[in-house]
Amino acid sequence: MSLAAYFRLARAGYVLAREGAFSIPDPQILPASARLAIRIARLIERPSVKRTGRVERLTRALNRLGPTYVKFGQTLATRPDIVGAEIAADLAALQDRMDPFEPELVPAILAEALGEKAADLIDITPPIAAASIAQVHAARLKGRGKVAVKLLRPGVTERFRADLESYYTAAAFIERFMPAMRRLRPMDVVRTLDHSARLELDLRLEAASISEFAGNIEEDEGFAIPAVSWDHTGQNVLTTTWIDGIPIRDHAALDAAGIDRKALARKLLQAFLRHAIRDGFFHADMHPGNLFADPRTGDVMAVDFGIMGRIGRAERRFLADILYGFITRDYRMVAQRHFDIGYVPPNQSVDDFALAIRSIGEPLHGRTASDISMARVLGQLFAITELFDMQTRPELVLLQKSMVLVEGVSRALDPDLDIWTVAEPVVGDWVRREAGPLGRLEDLRDSLRVFADAARRMPAIVAEAEAVLKDEKARRAEPRLIRPWMKVTLAWLALIALLLAIWRLAFFFA
Repeated sequence: MSLAAYFRLARAGYVLAREGAFSIPDPQILPASARLAIRIARLIERPSVKRTGRVERLTRALNRLGPTYVKFGQTLATRPDIVGAEIAADLAALQDRMDPFEPELVPAILAEALGEKAADLIDITPPIAAASIAQVHAARLKGRGKVAVKLLRPGVTERFRADLESYYTAAAFIERFMPAMRRLRPMDVVRTLDHSARLELDLRLEAASISEFAGNIEEDEGFAIPAVSWDHTGQNVLTTTWIDGIPIRDHAALDAAGIDRKALARKLLQAFLRHAIRDGFFHADMHPGNLFADPRTGDVMAVDFGIMGRIGRAERRFLADILYGFITRDYRMVAQRHFDIGYVPPNQSVDDFALAIRSIGEPLHGRTASDISMARVLGQLFAITELFDMQTRPELVLLQKSMVLVEGVSRALDPDLDIWTVAEPVVGDWVRREAGPLGRLEDLRDSLRVFADAARRMPAIVAEAEAVLKDEKARRAEPRLIRPWMKVTLAWLALIALLLAIWRLAFFFA
């Protein structure tokens, strides 16, 4: 890693400490080593933060540090139950109310990306939303009505790469000097985030995600997304149909429009679970700036598909079984699934882990979202991961982050939300389907597909094995010009010659 990456990392740590970022977590739920690190970091905290507890400059600091830090702030903004209502309200500005780039750059960006098709976009407005990666303008497409035009920020790719280089540096440092943290697989986690960021920085891939996502939800109710205008989309420009809805975070406007916020929260949570469990392809950036409510139907409408999550059948089954286990209080099954997928090493006790899971799950049942302290739940989860030497699964990182986002937005819409009751129709149906004849047939189909693929590759495998054996036979058949005893003899002769040379030099200078 470059020296500049270490400098950027040190600067980020200083800025975050100075602006009070380390005053946010509750030290009582953290391990002793983390509490010590936070106490040291808070020595350089701004006096106004120590005096008032307010971190009003943190939003500005995250924006200054770079887009990946902004993404982290967006996640925290959805969790007032963890960071506090005032901090969450401040961080909400990171979702779509950041400073836009210079308006005079827009025509040149469109012309370079779209060529002559840029002329089809008329009546382009000033940016209506600006976030860390891109900003969005309203426009009219000749002959097709109102559209949304998303433009990447100039230079954002370079800033992302610089941020990620710093993350790689931090991950490498942790893996080398903090052995206890290696189970969290920081390098693999950063690689996952890196891959996601690279996809987000090409708007043609976002357009493809919208297309695939639209096919998955074509027959669903309660969730809508825009359509892509492919002729007016490029690497740094994306044009879609216009979404005319009420921002989901504007609770007063939702109430004024007569939208049932409890129903909206239920639709949001169930839609996310359906996308993740049924399809294995889900919106992984569901912060409130990307979510709207249709004033006519009360349905959820989503935008910004730059970050999408994808999980395989095994991970989907894991997620469904875990949620269903909590719903039905089958903590033994929850524990076993963690062992099956490799979250918990096999040298641990399934029964002891089931007991630890029960200690988390039981206090959550029968309680509304407003009665649950997610900060303490997360603290207990962290303690359990350390106690049972749990391993991080990088392919589930986006899923876990997205669940935190969606649950936070749903809790804000409906503080009385009972997560388990809302999740049961989606999760229960899928688990029962998987356990039934159709699920068994799909398992058989997947097994036959693996077998067929192995059979198809068998001739190539055999040919490769024969080539390796032939090379090994040829190597053994070659005459050995230097036998092992000759190598030893030559080594001793070389050592004797060296000693004689030293003795002669010593004699010469005596």
